[in-house]
Amino acid sequence: MNIKSLLLGSAAALTAVSGAHAADAIVAAEPEPLEYVRICDAYGAGYFFIPGTETCLKIGGKVRTEGKWYDAYTPDTHFGTLWHTRAELQLQTASDTEYGPLKTNTEMRWDWQEGNPTKTNLLHASISLGGFTVGKEDSQFNVFTGYAGDVINDDVIGDGPYELNQITYNYDAGNGFTAVISVEDSNSGTGAVGANGEDSHNHYAPDAVAGVGYKAGAWAFKLVGGYDSIVEEGAIKARVDADFGVFSAFLMGGWNTDGSKLNKYANGDSIGQSWGDWAVWGGASVPINEKLKWNLQLAYTDNKTFAATTNVKWNPVKNLLVMPEVSYTNWDSINQDQWAGILRFQRSF
Repeated sequence: MNIKSLLLGSAAALTAVSGAHAADAIVAAEPEPLEYVRICDAYGAGYFFIPGTETCLKIGGKVRTEGKWYDAYTPDTHFGTLWHTRAELQLQTASDTEYGPLKTNTEMRWDWQEGNPTKTNLLHASISLGGFTVGKEDSQFNVFTGYAGDVINDDVIGDGPYELNQITYNYDAGNGFTAVISVEDSNSGTGAVGANGEDSHNHYAPDAVAGVGYKAGAWAFKLVGGYDSIVEEGAIKARVDADFGVFSAFLMGGWNTDGSKLNKYANGDSIGQSWGDWAVWGGASVPINEKLKWNLQLAYTDNKTFAATTNVKWNPVKNLLVMPEVSYTNWDSINQDQWAGILRFQRSF
């Protein structure tokens, strides 16, 4: 066999082998397209589907830090600069059912204040379906009326309780008429002793809240009442809101069924003194431009406690708030007053 024949034979063999390999070659499959998180717009902005489910999830919260000077709530507290930092994380879920959206609301809060250990609080945890809400939320005595003014120190004169367990039904007629009825945890009360000697640890009857409201155009009216089953007294609040375009304003009045006593819903002023027979709150908000708004709240009680707070809310960029606030409180019954200030920085998401 000569060299030429050897080379031709080797080439033919290699060609055959290459052809066999080509016939048997494994072609890699095209990569599966990535399944990105799907937007869920049925329940408002910010929701997305939890992968593999039909449940929508919204994640939000805030980080806040602020310096405080003196205390609008306590006349004999005189500290210099007190620095306070807070973080909140909120998880909301929603899914469609034959009875309407099934929702949950969970909110955790962590606080740190000048050398004190971090305080953790389950702020809210509730389940909602078909107008019913069960779990921990603020009292409907506050939620239904929309709290008080757009200021930090809005409850120097207390306008009702906050975090407590409840079973609540909200009704919305869709024509401006709304209503609420709520059974609330009496163990979240003031700890006051009732008419029959009960306190919050051996008392079984719940508290109750009911309210009605109506909104038409720029005007809104709400009326709500609360009954403290331990003290066997309660309170009624009425609120009117108006939006005039260049500014908005509100006026709210509260009546205590027994002016000589504190109860959960007529919870007095910041030094634990009763409203007396009544309390009143009022305020205004003026949007200066799309980034700047000025707020004012005034409050006064039958027992001559006066509270005033004003602030400026500045949003230099979206979701960033810078807010200086100044408060003044006068307790006529003890002949003392107090100025206080706060400078807050807050990033919401």
